[in-house]
Amino acid sequence: MIKPSQLIAFGALASTLAFAGTWSGSLVDFECYARDERNITKDQYVGHDGDFEIRQCAPNVRTKSFAVVQQSGEMFKLDTSGNGKAAELVRESLKKSHFHVTITGEMSKDTVRVDSIAPDR
Repeated sequence: MIKPSQLIAFGALASTLAFAGTWSGSLVDFECYARDERNITKDQYVGHDGDFEIRQCAPNVRTKSFAVVQQSGEMFKLDTSGNGKAAELVRESLKKSHFHVTITGEMSKDTVRVDSIAPDR
């Protein structure tokens, strides 16, 4: 017979695993991108150019907080460890202005606890 405590532990484990995954998208400066998103009204969003916003908020060596914007337009932040890994990727690729990456980790609300980050080839 399964005890209630075992059932709860199994449920907690299953819910944690449900949020683990891999995501691909454009790496952006989170502060820049979030600021631009806050400044868009519903009327402006109809003709909104997401690619321009991604290019405008491309990360550089001074970027401290990063996010990934998927092709669908969904954005998620990186955790502290992920920010460090993304900063290293940007420093190693000084000449690049657009970073399309694949992230693996665990999603918690709108932030990914990053296990790995790699440029798409």
